[in-house]
Amino acid sequence: MFLSWFGLGLIGKAPGTLGSLGSIPLAAALVLLAGPWLLTAAAAGVFIAGWRLSTLQLRDVPDTKDPQWIVIDEVAAQWAVLAAVPFNVFWYAAGFAAFRLFDIWKPWPVRWADRKVVGGLGVMLDDVLAAAYAIAVLLGARAGLERLPLWN
Repeated sequence: MFLSWFGLGLIGKAPGTLGSLGSIPLAAALVLLAGPWLLTAAAAGVFIAGWRLSTLQLRDVPDTKDPQWIVIDEVAAQWAVLAAVPFNVFWYAAGFAAFRLFDIWKPWPVRWADRKVVGGLGVMLDDVLAAAYAIAVLLGARAGLERLPLWN
């Protein structure tokens, strides 16, 4: 259940998008509870747990590199992105869109990690790299927008 983010990865259509979207309510709750630092810590914890559990799952199914139903990688990465942006609907929507863009597009080294890194780390790493791209773009956008007089 954890690897599929409580069944969202099992629905069929666009499991990565559903996993990312389904991670947002708990991300918001964690930020409201204790701020973005708790969400950052939770993202790191989910990454480690996802790596370990994915490794165990792939031992049972050796022919499958990165099963689509495993979406815990999207959860960890989406939380990392949301921890880097302000807590509001605009930035959360932008964080969701930016992460999904880079996770689907897979620029280097995201594509490299997706194709070359195997096991549980391979499941998790490409999404974290996509999150790094999204975070960089969002932080740049935020810095640019904050310079606009009407934005403040």
